[in-house]
Amino acid sequence: MPDRAEQQVLFKVILAASVGNFVEWFDFAVYGFLATVIAQHFFPGSSADISLLKTFAVFAVAFAFRPLGGVVFGMLGDRIGRKRTLAITILLMAGATTLIGLLPDYASIGLAAPLLLTLARCVQGFSAGGEYAGACAYVMEHAPSHHRARYGSFLPVSTFSAFACAAVLVYALNQWLSPQALAEWGWRLPFLIAAPLGLVGWYLRNRLAETPAFQALEQRQQTEHAPLRQAFSSHGRPIVWLSAFISVTALSFYTFTTYLSTYLQQVAGMSRGNALLVSVLSLLFAALLCPLAGRYSDRVGRRRSMATVCGLIVLLIFPSFWLAQSGQLWLVVLGGMLQALPAVLSGVVTAPLLSESFPTRIRYTAGAISYNLAYTVFGGTAPLMATWLIDVSGSHLAPAVYLMLVALLALAGGLRLPETVHVRLAEVS
Repeated sequence: MPDRAEQQVLFKVILAASVGNFVEWFDFAVYGFLATVIAQHFFPGSSADISLLKTFAVFAVAFAFRPLGGVVFGMLGDRIGRKRTLAITILLMAGATTLIGLLPDYASIGLAAPLLLTLARCVQGFSAGGEYAGACAYVMEHAPSHHRARYGSFLPVSTFSAFACAAVLVYALNQWLSPQALAEWGWRLPFLIAAPLGLVGWYLRNRLAETPAFQALEQRQQTEHAPLRQAFSSHGRPIVWLSAFISVTALSFYTFTTYLSTYLQQVAGMSRGNALLVSVLSLLFAALLCPLAGRYSDRVGRRRSMATVCGLIVLLIFPSFWLAQSGQLWLVVLGGMLQALPAVLSGVVTAPLLSESFPTRIRYTAGAISYNLAYTVFGGTAPLMATWLIDVSGSHLAPAVYLMLVALLALAGGLRLPETVHVRLAEVS
């Protein structure tokens, strides 16, 4: 265990990384929770289902820019350091989200409205591409070797808390404002909150020092001048294997955090307020579960943790969707909590794997590529795929089948990775 001074440094590091991560996911969450309102403003004239599909398509398009952002900010983070790169990503994210809150709608400027919305979402995706892998590297390069998942679990805590806070805010707006006021101007307020949150995150990150691991590289003048080429030439296979596992992290995460609220409104017939209430309770449960999942992963190892994730999906995903479509509040909450279990554990084990799988000189680049490839293909498309699968199959359980199939892919990839639970990051080659 770290001594008191080291614990104080760790607390500041986790706080700075988590606040920035909170801002990023708060911004993404607001878009998901307000999808039905955004559809009315930027994609009018179609049926409700088609408008919603277009809104989620914009959600997915933003993810196409995540790999590009991961490459750009990953290379930057491996060249100039984690701290300065993370300060840039949070400002871009907050700025793009604030812009969404200020955009005129389709009735005001026509086709330019959805185009500007798409542009802002692409900037969000670009900046998000460099955020999470960098935040994980920043925390893991400070954390003690035997407790990386434990300390790293606070990043998923901030993620689920961001979604919970976004849901609480949208729920409060639903309760306090009339439907007309929410549709006219109330939906903009959560996006505008991004501006002060982003400045707070930037301030906290700027006050901290660079990680000891990166400082050691700089002192030895061993920083990688071509981290992208080196990542693929020396660690191409681990990137593919890790991306395969992260596919289920991405899909389970966005199914649980973003699509669940829409599913409850569209399939179970719940009001927006009750659907958000279910999301809040489930997300708070997930946030509280993260530190326990971190301790579990540090105890049993990464490979067993990955196998547990896939087993939980196979066992729980059908019951969770069946309970969610019941429409009864307590059953729906239980269904949400069942969905939370694999989403939490997969997110918690992914955080240390992003750093443990690659050496310091290319850690940011390789981790960002692995993470964003999976999130682009499986995360950004999760709401869109779920909506489409239900539409073409006629079955409200179709998303559960999709999750199970991706879990098998994740298991195949994850078990190709070596056990890294007690590996010292300085020894990773």
